[in-house]
Amino acid sequence: MLTDKAGKDAYEASTTGISAENPRRTGGNLVQLISAKGERISHPEFDLWVSDVTDEQLCSLYEDMTVIRRIDAESTALQRQGELALWPPLLGQEASQIGSARALRDDDFVFPSYRDNGVAYCRGVDPLDMVRAWRGNASFGWDPYRYNIATQQIMIGSQTLHATGYAMGIQNDGADSAAVAYFGDGATSEGDVNEAMVFAASFQAPVVFICQNNHWAISEPVRLQSHIQIADRALGFGIPSIRVDGNDVLAVMAVTRIALDRARKGGGPTFIEAVTYRMGPHTTADDPTRYRDANELEDWRAKDPIARLKTLLLTKGLLTDEAEARVRAKADEVANKLRSGCVNMPDPAPLDLFNHVYSTPNSWIERQKDHYSRYLESFSGSTQEGAL
Repeated sequence: MLTDKAGKDAYEASTTGISAENPRRTGGNLVQLISAKGERISHPEFDLWVSDVTDEQLCSLYEDMTVIRRIDAESTALQRQGELALWPPLLGQEASQIGSARALRDDDFVFPSYRDNGVAYCRGVDPLDMVRAWRGNASFGWDPYRYNIATQQIMIGSQTLHATGYAMGIQNDGADSAAVAYFGDGATSEGDVNEAMVFAASFQAPVVFICQNNHWAISEPVRLQSHIQIADRALGFGIPSIRVDGNDVLAVMAVTRIALDRARKGGGPTFIEAVTYRMGPHTTADDPTRYRDANELEDWRAKDPIARLKTLLLTKGLLTDEAEARVRAKADEVANKLRSGCVNMPDPAPLDLFNHVYSTPNSWIERQKDHYSRYLESFSGSTQEGAL
């Protein structure tokens, strides 16, 4: 593990940006519109892309982040209490998910990783559907075509290939929608992600790659797998890249809108590195205290995405006590429904195991289903005979 100060400084030294008018490498700092202290930062080049965001919408973004954090906390508690087999917390990454997801159109199609429940929430997915697979009651949670978001991908990075293929289909259809792939910094070392970027660049596919650099690929720091900024990797494929403060919901929205605009106008793919931090474990099976410095965690707590937006809203006089109470009540209501629905979720029938394996009837699956059905019936017969 690379822990020396020189290695860390080398990673933090370089930055990559993108011009809103002429997307390319610019070598600037992270795009930021709200500071860690909750101060609004003026940036003429990027302010344009969020100039239509009203005070009411800012409050709505705050509600989104608060609700999804509450969903995340409730799901973590459900796992600890034995109601879920596993859960991948997103604590600290709310702004990178909410800011980007709220920039999408309904006809854009999203390909998420297993941690992107904030994106699913913005697409209209019921929180209860987010936990079905983690409870072991279903192999997936929702109908992808109802919400235009694929079910969550467990295989690291493979959703980038799906997104690129879908984007090429958009091209063939002559539509102006876009495909969006979400993944973590660790996924950029996977072959699938690199292959996806090769195809996306070669065919100038309308796909946006959103890498949430949360600094840890399970127990390995990002500076170990990449001695340059993650965004620089995309440049090697000929894909314009941008680095944004992933804890700044407004800045994330701005750069996502830029990338989507390029895709819709035939400008090809864009790579966004949202620099954020995973404040919780990789999953509930992980113990980050074994590999992560507590001081590092405290440094990032000071950059909390929800706290900084709350400070801005308070400064603007938008977050009254009544408004805050409504947000908290909404979060509690959603969490209570999630808990009740999860605990009372009916177990699937044994033969449901064979459903949805193929989209059309399959004789091989039907034969297995028949054999298993007769096997189950044999127990029923034995029970009846024993009762006599």
